Amino acid sequence: MLTSEILSGWLAWAQPLLAPWWTAWGVPVSYLEALAFVLSLWMVACNLRVNPLGWPLAIASSLLYGILFAQYGLYGEASLQWVFVVMAVWGWWQWLRGVDAQQQALKVRKLSPQGRLVSMGALVMLWPVLGGLLDHITDSTVPYWDALPTAGSLIGQWLLGRKWVDNWPCWLAVNVISMGLFAYKELWLTVILYGIFAVLSAVGWRQWLSLAAQGKARA
Repeated sequence: MLTSEILSGWLAWAQPLLAPWWTAWGVPVSYLEALAFVLSLWMVACNLRVNPLGWPLAIASSLLYGILFAQYGLYGEASLQWVFVVMAVWGWWQWLRGVDAQQQALKVRKLSPQGRLVSMGALVMLWPVLGGLLDHITDSTVPYWDALPTAGSLIGQWLLGRKWVDNWPCWLAVNVISMGLFAYKELWLTVILYGIFAVLSAVGWRQWLSLAAQGKARA
């Protein structure tokens, strides 16, 4: 069981960054949360433009959010950030060197209906597994709520790494659910960030659909 005592010892080195910088709606906002906020927005802006710079920014922001979420007992979200670091390295490589089934450089494209069913099936299987895991090995007060955006984010990150347009509706759903989760934990700056993410997910969805259509027309 992950206890607050063990967690506090593990995060002791990060305490200066977790110190309050200012207060929003009666809740302190740390230096770490503010920095993660800025890096995350920059990352999404790069993703919208299919710019590989988004991946190293994802690594940096994920490391910061991993610390922040663990501090607030959101262990699923915290663990997810460390997985994001690994997946960001993989995604960075995919965007720079990855190829599709025809051994051509990856381009923005849409999943087939079968691919969408596989993605939904993966979500249905991952959610209860992750929820049960968090329920049994952590002291999380919201294990299954925490697990839902965690599972969706893993799928969204894979779709993004392979340049599937469908990553954007996936992120849209994840961001809306996460807003409720972070509001429950009173992480108000992060709630605002995920609200912005939700809007940007809709923008990205539209923009990548256009890019996919242009690529198909050229082909």
